[in-house]
Amino acid sequence: MSTFWRYLRIQAFVLLCGIVGPIFLTVYFVSGSDPMMQWMLWVGLLITVVDIVIAVVITAIGSRSAARTQRLEQVGVLALAQVVGIHETGTRVNEQPLVKLDLQISGPGIAPFATQDRVLASVSRLPMITNRTLVALVDPSTSEYQIDWARSGLVSGLMPATFTLAEENKTYDLTGQPGPLLEILQILKAHGIGVDSMVDLRANPAAREQVQAVVRRAAAQQTPTPAPAAPASSAPFLAPPAPSTAQRLQELETLRATGAVSEDEYTAKRQQIIADL
Repeated sequence: MSTFWRYLRIQAFVLLCGIVGPIFLTVYFVSGSDPMMQWMLWVGLLITVVDIVIAVVITAIGSRSAARTQRLEQVGVLALAQVVGIHETGTRVNEQPLVKLDLQISGPGIAPFATQDRVLASVSRLPMITNRTLVALVDPSTSEYQIDWARSGLVSGLMPATFTLAEENKTYDLTGQPGPLLEILQILKAHGIGVDSMVDLRANPAAREQVQAVVRRAAAQQTPTPAPAAPASSAPFLAPPAPSTAQRLQELETLRATGAVSEDEYTAKRQQIIADL
C-alpha cells in the first residue's frame, strides 16, 4: 500500500473519531459566519489541525515500520528466537497486555546474541510466546531484528506442518520440530515463496528438491532405531534439569497477568507447585 493511500485511510479514521472539528466548521459557515459563533471557527480549526497532525504522525510511523519490514525481508536471514524469560510490564494496549521478552537469537550467518523486546501478548501470539520458540528476521550486518509472527506460528508448533511427497505417496508430519521447519522456511524465503495455509512446490523444482531433502532427513531422524546394550560401566542417562520452583511460579504469575489462566486455574496450579516442594 502506498504512503498516500495509507494516509487517506488513517486520515478518514481520525476525522471520524474527531468529527467534532469539521462539524463546528460546518455549523459556523452554514450560519453565515455569525460573530456569535466565532468560537466554533477557532475550536473547529484547532481540532481539525490536531486530527491532521495525528494522521500524519501515524502514517509516518506506519510507513517506517512497513519499510523496515520490507528491508529485513530482502536482506535479513531467518533465525530462531528462543524465549528464555517472560516479564509483565503492567501496561495494556487495547486491552492486550504488553510483556517484555528475554530472547536468545541464533541462526545461519549471524553471531548468536541476547536481547529484550516488548511485544503485545495478543490471544494469537500468547501461545507462541509460552511455547518459547519464535522466528526472527535478522540483518546479519547490524543484528537489527524483527519477530516474524506469521512464521513463528509454524515453527512454534501451533500450526500443523505436514509434507506430502508424491513420489513416495507418503505424508510426513514435522509439527513441533523447529530445526527442520526453520530450514524449510529459509529455503522458501530464498526462492521468494510465501508461507500460507498450503504451498505447492511442483512449479519450482529446485525448491521442491531442497524441501524434500529436509523432510526426508527429519523423518529419518524421527524413526526410532534399536539402541545397543550399554555396558555395565557406562554412565547413566542424565535428563535435563526441571525448572525450579521459582521459575515455575514466575511463569505462572506471567500467565495470570496476561489473562492466559483464570483465577481458579491460577490458584489450583500454585497449590500444586507448592505441594511438590
